[in-house]
Amino acid sequence: MKEIKAKEIRRQARKEPLKRQGLPFEAINYWLFAFGLGVIIIGYIALSQPPVDGFMSLTLAPILLVIGYCVIIPAAILYQRKKLLAPANGKET
Repeated sequence: MKEIKAKEIRRQARKEPLKRQGLPFEAINYWLFAFGLGVIIIGYIALSQPPVDGFMSLTLAPILLVIGYCVIIPAAILYQRKKLLAPANGKET
């Protein structure tokens, strides 16, 4: 009996069209990612500036690189806009 139900469920699943999902990222994610890459590039530029023992090479560049790699890029990947939920009773307020 269970086998019959399982076969019916599989047949119904095959007949239903596949739902196409959109891209997981929105425009804001790409903008955050581009901003993160910009911060990382500025960090490497600051790292290459002489003198080697100066403020930009020893302090500013590592801070920019850590912020770019560890804060902005993960935020760009994880960020999602909050979706508004429709009222349960179906009435607009």
